[in-house]
Amino acid sequence: MKKNLIFGCVLCTISAFGQQTMQDTSKQKTPFEDIDMTWANGSDRRTESMFSELKYFVPSVMIDINYTYSFNNPNDNTVVGSTALTRNNEITLSALHFGGDFTYKNARARFMTQFGTRSIVVPRNDVSPYKGQYQLANVYRYLSEAYAGYHFDKWYGINVDAGLFMSYIGLNSFYQAENWEYQASFTSDNTPWFFNGVRFQIHPTKHLKIEPWIINGWQSYGRFNKMPGFGGNITWTPNSSIKLITNNYYGTDAAGLPNRKRFHSDNSVLVRYFNRPNSKRINKAAFSLTADFGSEKGDGVNGFQKSDSINGPSQYFASCMFYNRIWFAQGKLAWTIGGGLMTNPGRYLVLYPTGEASPLPDPSNPTSTEGAFPFSANAGDQFKAWDCSTNIDFMPNQSITFRIEYVHRSANVPYFAGAGGVTSQTGYSTVALDPAWRPDLRKSEDRIILALIFRL
Repeated sequence: MKKNLIFGCVLCTISAFGQQTMQDTSKQKTPFEDIDMTWANGSDRRTESMFSELKYFVPSVMIDINYTYSFNNPNDNTVVGSTALTRNNEITLSALHFGGDFTYKNARARFMTQFGTRSIVVPRNDVSPYKGQYQLANVYRYLSEAYAGYHFDKWYGINVDAGLFMSYIGLNSFYQAENWEYQASFTSDNTPWFFNGVRFQIHPTKHLKIEPWIINGWQSYGRFNKMPGFGGNITWTPNSSIKLITNNYYGTDAAGLPNRKRFHSDNSVLVRYFNRPNSKRINKAAFSLTADFGSEKGDGVNGFQKSDSINGPSQYFASCMFYNRIWFAQGKLAWTIGGGLMTNPGRYLVLYPTGEASPLPDPSNPTSTEGAFPFSANAGDQFKAWDCSTNIDFMPNQSITFRIEYVHRSANVPYFAGAGGVTSQTGYSTVALDPAWRPDLRKSEDRIILALIFRL
């Protein structure tokens, strides 16, 4: 009842403003136009774009290339438990994005393509395409964003958009050019990168955004059960040194279990506590702190409650991450250090180790081990993990970043790829599989990442 009332109020509000159009775009009120967030984790660091003077279409191009070395040195070169990395000891095109923003009068649209390894590793974690036909993962695989909508000239703007858009849950941006760290902490890497549905961006004041969502589900192209997902974002930036964000979600995202309800709350504070742009030493310093909590309850699991014989075991998610960043040399150098921890009984948000993600082995390849050795995610299965990282960025201009990063990650159960890999005894999927072979999973990993990130 409450959801229907809220949705009805939103629709009534939008309908009331539907007859208003922007007759003079020069008088349009622009939210956050006096705010500088180029320093913030998860935000665009550019102050200008070579395309900004174009009237109807502003292009965007991003290229993300990485090389990573795991001290576990798996024989199949496969990285597990990450959406940023896929291959060890190889130069990898992680992402090639191109697209941009269209505007004509009040109509608006945006699309960004998605090529490279992230076009595989991110959709791989969505199992909603197993419901029904038409291979949804392949249909959307090469798009990171694609939506269209309309701008209502009320207050500081109201936008209504439908399609595929980015998620804010977990703070980090999907685009590495906007993040302080390359390998996201568990808080971000185990929460959504995208949503498919409708959003309403409401700017009642210059420094406040309220954004309701009606979506198919939790990082899902399709819908798992009859009820869609509901959620929203509130962003408040009182000045150029503070940003507060809260995201909340409610849905049914367990396939075939319509009575299992999921709630998730994601909350971040970002503070720039030092700012001297003309200093010859330290130019600025900032930190970001994110805390998430949520649970699943019903159909055999008991959320935050203790396990019992009637309702089942506890099943929840609790995590946090903290990063501090310092800029030097007129902003051309930056040092970041931070990390996080999480606990996820039931493992309902854990990224399954690569090679164990799909329900069944590939019937067209008798040597395929994908799905043959499932990483258990049963009610009651415990998963606790923590990570830390540090990096140095060299940013000679606003379009390119060179990054070197060291990462340590640990879990309470074997999870990360060990020397034996997750593919076969030789590391190749074309060999006859030894019946005694099993994926080699370890409780920790250390790695070095080299990245080149380009943006126009």
